[in-house]
Amino acid sequence: MKTALVVVPSSGLGTAARVAGAVAARLRESVDHLDHHVPTSPEDTDATLRALVDADVDAVVVVGGDGAAHAAVQACAQTNTALAIIPAGTGNDLARALGLPGDPVEAAAVVADALGEGVTRRMDLGRVEDGAWFATVLCAGFDSAVNERVNRMRWPRGRRRYDLAIVAQLALLKPARLVVRTEGETVELRANSVAVGNTPFYGGGIPVCPGADHTDGLFDVTIVGDAARLDLLRILPSVRTGAHVDHAAVTTLRAREVSLAVDGGWIGYADGERIRQLPLDVRCVPGALSVVGAG
Repeated sequence: MKTALVVVPSSGLGTAARVAGAVAARLRESVDHLDHHVPTSPEDTDATLRALVDADVDAVVVVGGDGAAHAAVQACAQTNTALAIIPAGTGNDLARALGLPGDPVEAAAVVADALGEGVTRRMDLGRVEDGAWFATVLCAGFDSAVNERVNRMRWPRGRRRYDLAIVAQLALLKPARLVVRTEGETVELRANSVAVGNTPFYGGGIPVCPGADHTDGLFDVTIVGDAARLDLLRILPSVRTGAHVDHAAVTTLRAREVSLAVDGGWIGYADGERIRQLPLDVRCVPGALSVVGAG
């Protein structure tokens, strides 16, 4: 396979740069030729990825976090170029959904073996009506406010950053009137948050949409209603296991198309990246991305 390695050195506060050599060495054991690229900015990352896809490389291996993965999804969606993610960021939720080990070198071994055997598979993607793709979860409300706070934080690293942001954001909790329309029903209620999941995880492994399957052509939608702070504090521990969907304040849906509107000025985030203020219309596009993962 014609393979390119793209290392986003700032991912994981430098983790991607530190593991790049070991990842490249492992990949070279399984592929005949490996082009190595180290973009110097987000704009350079986007341009590099699009140039590689335009050059018809068979696979792009990205060493980075969910931001790098999101950029790669934009370039590789609905093309013949397969995407492999080596987790080297803070959240690593796409790599997790693809069944890859959390350790970058171990993940590189899995990817290398799959590339050596020419094994890829298709996964669904979500698409916002203005053309932006997402692979994991689109969220708004409390969840996206936490994302905004996380993106401003420089300490601590990993999951604890999300935990601290959640606690801080609870003090500012303000539910709003949310309208969720799907191809089959309309739900209108006062809510704290909504998550549209193509895969289960966001926020570094939180299964907000625990039943989401990126091969079934459907989103799983999780809505947290107008719960008080104390109720949310009781719900939060169960979010780590996915049991929150059984709480009386939580509504779940499954749909191919979802329209979100709110009277509270919520910001939509997808794959941990800021999209824009609601309203948003999204649809699931089956088999839109070729990926390299475990299993």
